[in-house]
Amino acid sequence: MSNSNLFHTTKQAVFLDRDGTLNVEKEYLYRPEELEFIPGAVEAIKRLNHAGYLVVVVTNQSGVARGYYGEQEVHRLHRYIEQQLTQVGARIDAWYYCPHHPSGRPPYNLECSCRKPHAGMLKQAARELGIDLSRSWIVGDKLVDVEAGLTAGCRPVLVLTGHGSKECSQLSQDVPCCPDLKAAVELITAV
Repeated sequence: MSNSNLFHTTKQAVFLDRDGTLNVEKEYLYRPEELEFIPGAVEAIKRLNHAGYLVVVVTNQSGVARGYYGEQEVHRLHRYIEQQLTQVGARIDAWYYCPHHPSGRPPYNLECSCRKPHAGMLKQAARELGIDLSRSWIVGDKLVDVEAGLTAGCRPVLVLTGHGSKECSQLSQDVPCCPDLKAAVELITAV
């Protein structure tokens, strides 16, 4: 391996689930006017930015496969979130989403490697952004987030927002549960 490849894969990232972790869980959210950030989430992202982590959102969006909204609505919501974050000096470095679901509509009705609990989105981000997964974290409110992180080789944190309060009791691994994204980021940046 050349030195340039070693340098290329040394970036640390914090992968964030979107719904229930970054923003208040709302079934199949796609309208910008319905977005509500979880208290402290914006400040947490800003703290990660200042700490030198890449912040990468990895989100299952089966509403596309189910026909509730299209990929253009996903992109529109992500642009809106970026605008809101930019106003306070925070940023998401990259967005990855899975529009698939096995019981969805064609062409999205397939088993894929990107839908969490699979690690496809994390591995794609690692390839494209030069991320060292072994030095990175994933924060989410569901066991599928934890599983995707473990499969990819990241350190997982489960937050109790969204679905997390129900899912924390089901953890069999030694995975920390934090009240919210702000507390998770405090844990991550203290390591």
